[in-house]
Formats: sequence, structure tokens, C-alpha cells
Amino acid sequence: MFAPLSDVRVVDLTHVLAGPYCSQLLALLGAEVVKVEPPVTGDLTRFTGPIPELNELALGLGFCTQNSDKASITVNLKEPEGVEIVRRLVAASDVFIESFRPGVAERLGLGFDALGAVRPGLVYVSLTAYGQDGPIGHRPAYDHVVQAMSGIMQTTGTEATGPVKVGAPYVDFAAGQKGAMATLAAIMEQRRTGQAQRVDSSMLDTALLLMANTLTATANTGERPAKLGNEAASLAPSSGCFETADELLAIAANTERQFRDLCATIDRTELADDERFARRERRQVNAAAFRDLLQAELRRRPAAEWELAFDQRGVPASRVRSLDELLSEGQPAARGLLSEVDVAGRAVSLPTAGFKVNGHVPAPVAPPRPLGADTDALLAEIGYDGEMIGSLRDKGII
Repeated sequence: MFAPLSDVRVVDLTHVLAGPYCSQLLALLGAEVVKVEPPVTGDLTRFTGPIPELNELALGLGFCTQNSDKASITVNLKEPEGVEIVRRLVAASDVFIESFRPGVAERLGLGFDALGAVRPGLVYVSLTAYGQDGPIGHRPAYDHVVQAMSGIMQTTGTEATGPVKVGAPYVDFAAGQKGAMATLAAIMEQRRTGQAQRVDSSMLDTALLLMANTLTATANTGERPAKLGNEAASLAPSSGCFETADELLAIAANTERQFRDLCATIDRTELADDERFARRERRQVNAAAFRDLLQAELRRRPAAEWELAFDQRGVPASRVRSLDELLSEGQPAARGLLSEVDVAGRAVSLPTAGFKVNGHVPAPVAPPRPLGADTDALLAEIGYDGEMIGSLRDKGII
């Protein structure tokens, strides 16, 4: 097994998507992750997803996606005794991850300085909507709100449609990946120096850097990005989305070789030498004329035939698929992108880490745990006896 973090313990006080995905990636790399949830209610996502039977068990797919391979402990952080439990857990851990609004962890007694006192050399990670500082750092948000704030919605869609949200919660999961990368870097630095590390990662920062080239252009020119709709970012007239006899086809012919191969694929080799299109600059000037010619040819055949024809010429192209179509075609399976885990007697496909090391894909091993399933064992590990655990449960602390 590829488990470079097998000697790392993480206390995870995050919820919903971004933070739990961050700690999930660490778990897939071998870290022991302890997920802290409120009693009774748990993480909101436990009750979400398209399989009602799992929702009823508080193991909904919305939760399973980013919470396998973690232990679960319930703690009421509204009570001092609950905060003390977390402090004891942190004292026996290496990494602490939280996703509260700035200032909340400090008010609870779980801030960087407070936890650093009980665990010197702690890697302390905050993953929030807008970061720990700045004029809007205090605000709460979810994925679609950050999409609106970041400008992503203004660059998506067309002038006719107006701003359009990206369909899936990309910012949440990208922020989880960015947070995991930052945590890994902080672990390495802590091991190099022995000093505590304070990681401050945000969804807005991640959203802006997901469009780094657009961000750079606007920052240096002051110009507002255009809405490209289905056009390629290169703005090459030989790239973008085109109609065929049946479906949309995405093509990327950006280089001179790709342009000539595209012309050959549609049996219009003369276009590559036409003075209107022979050079990149001329193609930009005459973009509308070229696209009309290309579109007319593409409408003659189905998208699947064109996809194969372009592939044979080495021109990147794909018909616009649905996710279920892609999953049925085998490429994600070949890459080990999903792994089956038994969740309450049901075989559930869950995401892996999404990369291979020495041919191995870090994948979920243990299913998501029922709410609070590891509470007693973890409390016993940090010094609570049976009588104390019973008392904490009677008082609603766990």
C-alpha cells in the first residue's frame, strides 16, 4: 500500500464538502483521520444523496463521497467539556483542520495559540470561504456563492444567457484539493524545522486560481473577461464546440499541425492554404468565415464518427457526453477512479485519490463510519474511563 502519511494523525473539525474532502485525501494517503461531529445531527451531508435507504442510516452518498477511512466521534462543542475532549485529541495528534468562520475557533478555545500550547509543533489548517483576513474574510459561503463572488459565473454562459453557475460544486472540491496540498507542504516543513505551521486556505483563493490565466489578464489590463460560452479559451476559430449531424462536438485545433490535420479530416485540405486562413493572424481576422465553412462540413456526419476521425489524425476532439455515458465507456475504470466499498451491506462506488503511484491508486479501504461509532474507543484512548464516558453521554456532551 502507498501510505506516506501512515504516521500522521489528523483531527478534522470540518463539515459539508471542502474541508472533509481535504481530510479525505489525507486519509487516502494513509493518515489516521478523526472526524469530530455534533451529537445526534452530525455532518449535514449524512442525510443527503440519491439513495434514501442510506440517508435514513445517516450514511448518505453526499457524506460517503468524502468521508471514508475516517473514525467518527461526536462532541458537543457548545460545552467546555466538549472543547476539552478536542484539546485532548489534538494533544495526541499531528494535524488539526477546521472550517469555522474566522474567529470562531478562537472563541471556542481551539485557536492556533491555544492548541499550540497543548501540542507544540502542530500543523493547524483553516479552510474557509474567504480566508482569515481581508474585508470579507468574516463572511460565510457555499460553493455557488463563491462562484458568484469570484467572477466565475460572469465568465460562464453567453451574453444571451447571462451569468451561469458551473453545474457541480467544483470550487468546494478544488478547495479541498488545495487545502490538502497546503497541508502536505506544512507537514513537510514541520518535519524539517520542528516548528508549528499555520495554514490559511480559502475557497475564493482557489476559485480565482482555477482561472489563473483569466485572473492574470484582468489584473494586468483591467479588462473584464468575455463570456465564452462553449468557445475555446484559445479563441482559435478551429477550436470550440460545433454542431454535427446529431450532437455537439468539441474540437481543439490550436497548433499549425492540428489546423492542417483538421482541414484534411474534413476533406478540405485547400483551406489550409487559403490566404484567408493560412496563418494564425489571418484566421483570427476571418474567423467567422472559417467557422461557417467548418460548421457546414461537420453537420454532414454524426459526432461519434467525427470524434474517431479526428482521433486518427491526432486532433483532440470529443462529442459532448453525459457523465453516465463516460462511466459506461471504461476510461474511468481503467484509471481506477472509483473503488467499491461496502456501506451498510450495499456496494457503493466511491472516489479514489485520482492518481497512480507505482501503478497503485490510493483508494478507500474502510467505509464511512456511523455517527459517533468510535467515540467510546477514542475517549478511552485519551484518558476517559467508562464512568466518565457514561457521564458525558448523559449530559449530551458526546
